[in-house]
Amino acid sequence: MRSAVTLIGIMAVCCLPALALRASGTHLGTVSDTLLFGSGIVAAAFLLTWAAEAAQVDVSQGLAVAAIALIAVLPEYAVDLAFAWKAGQDPEFAPFAVANMTGANRLLIGVGWSAVFLIFWLRTRGRVLRLTSAHSLDVIALGAATAYSFILPFKGSISLVDTVVMFAIFAVYVYGVARNEGDEPHLVGPSQWIGHLEKRPRRALNAAIFVFAAATILAAAEPFAEGLIHTGTELGIDEFLLVQWLAPLASEAPEFLVAGILAFRGRAVMGMAALLSSKVNQWTLLLGGLPVAFSISGDTLGGLPLDGRQSEEVFLTAAQSLFAVAIMVSLSLNRWEAGALLGLFLVQFVIPISEVRILIALIYMVLATVMLVRQGGHIRAALRETRAILRRPADTL
Repeated sequence: MRSAVTLIGIMAVCCLPALALRASGTHLGTVSDTLLFGSGIVAAAFLLTWAAEAAQVDVSQGLAVAAIALIAVLPEYAVDLAFAWKAGQDPEFAPFAVANMTGANRLLIGVGWSAVFLIFWLRTRGRVLRLTSAHSLDVIALGAATAYSFILPFKGSISLVDTVVMFAIFAVYVYGVARNEGDEPHLVGPSQWIGHLEKRPRRALNAAIFVFAAATILAAAEPFAEGLIHTGTELGIDEFLLVQWLAPLASEAPEFLVAGILAFRGRAVMGMAALLSSKVNQWTLLLGGLPVAFSISGDTLGGLPLDGRQSEEVFLTAAQSLFAVAIMVSLSLNRWEAGALLGLFLVQFVIPISEVRILIALIYMVLATVMLVRQGGHIRAALRETRAILRRPADTL
């Protein structure tokens, strides 16, 4: 598969300018530096995604989808934690850390989930995309994290106590994933080529890709985060909007692409499952990680502060998550639900004002409440299945 080797080589080459700039301390200009660092992050994200998919050959299938989802969003983690780290030293960066986190979460559901369903519909003309009962665990974990997240806007900060709660939810989720039954790996493109190598070269290549991609992300995350702000100032673009939408879109593009390819190739359920798992990761591990980076950097036990705008953003993100849980508790997504996810997202994206954010959040909550009240049977079934998953013996790595 010469094309697969070529793609891996191209992405590796795209990482080199970011590594060279960081290692040498060279500056080509604010916009140029930001573009090169951002390109390095995107290329590294593709490499990570391919390596993570290929690693399914060597790990338990119960952990496969969750592992891919976690690794695929590592670039987003790196950028957002860089903002939180800077906020510990300069409070002016605190809004950017929260903006990046909320933007990433809303993009994942509003655009990612809707895109997978659209591709599924175009390919099959199916009206309902149905997940399996095994995905009840993801829905319940997301529901628990979402229920707790409504506390945050009223506290005025994201604290280490919140970290403990979110990390605990994530730990239980991983515990359950390790006991869940998975499908056989379905590899495509570069991941297929890596996965079909002999055991020793496959593992060696995967390890090399992980190390190289991780080094690129670590080198590029901080200058890319800071460069976005300076680029906005230089070009007269709202820095907040760049941080909230452009950075997550860049870091999550490979994940969206992989999910879309899976849907296009008739594996829409797996693509949706990966994005659902990513949402659980981001709404627990990423959110909980922000106060840790902030506290270590600022040498304080105080939480990452939320101003009025950020409280609204967190409230809107929590409300969207609640609506997503209300949809997915039935383990299905239909065209009207996908359309609502995309439409409501576009409204608050195109009109980024306080009144619209509050209005859309209330619409999410009303719709979610109505749906949850009507789906008591699905909720009980999801809870039963989750309990059954947690009681299973662990899958073997």
